[in-house]
Amino acid sequence: MTTFTITQSSRVGGYGVVQTLEQLANIPLGSYVNIVDSTRGLNGNQQVVWSLVNYELIDVTPEGELVFDYDVPREHQVIFPNAGSDLAYGVDSGELRWEPEPTWIVSDDVTEWLGISVATANDTAFIATCVSAANVFAYRRRVESGYHDDIDAAPDGAVKLGTIMYAATLYRERGSADSFASFDQFGGGVPFGSLGRILQLLGVGRPQVG
Repeated sequence: MTTFTITQSSRVGGYGVVQTLEQLANIPLGSYVNIVDSTRGLNGNQQVVWSLVNYELIDVTPEGELVFDYDVPREHQVIFPNAGSDLAYGVDSGELRWEPEPTWIVSDDVTEWLGISVATANDTAFIATCVSAANVFAYRRRVESGYHDDIDAAPDGAVKLGTIMYAATLYRERGSADSFASFDQFGGGVPFGSLGRILQLLGVGRPQVG
C-alpha cells in the first residue's frame, strides 16, 4: 500500500479533489484510491481516479466535462467522483491510500511452470505469498513505465509469463538472504530466473538509445 498525506481539498459539481504533500507516483487513471480521515468529509473507499490535472477545478459542465483554471496550479492533485455539496478549496488532512491488488497469476500458474507439486501446506502458503508479491511487483513496474493495465487480467501472454517467472524466482530464493540458496562455499548458485528476461517480458526497463 502506498500512502499520501492530504493537505488541501475541495468538491466541485460532484467531484472531490484532494491535494497531497507527495508526488503521486504515476497512479493510473481509473484505478481505485481510499480517502481516510479527511476532515472535510471526502472519506470513502474504492474511489475512482478520474483526473490528475494539476490545476484548480472550478466547474463541471452539464456534459460532465471538467473545467480548470489554468492560471492556478495545484500540484499533486487527485480528482474523483464524490457526492455532496460543493466545498471551497481549503485546508484538509488525512490520507490518500493506493493499494493495487492485481490478480494476473495464481498459484497453479507457478507450480505448473516449476514442474513440481507442493509438499506441505507451508509450501502452498509460501507460493501464494510469492504470487501476491509478483502480481504487485509486475503491476507497479508497468505503471512506472507508463502503462495503464487492468488489475484483473494480465495485458498479454508475455507479461503473464514474466510475472510467473518472477514469482517462481522468489519461491526458489526461499531461505536465502539475497540470492538463491546454495551449499557452495562461494555462494554461487545457478541462476534460476533472469531478471533481465523477466523485465523484457513485462515490457519495462528498456534501454535508452541516445
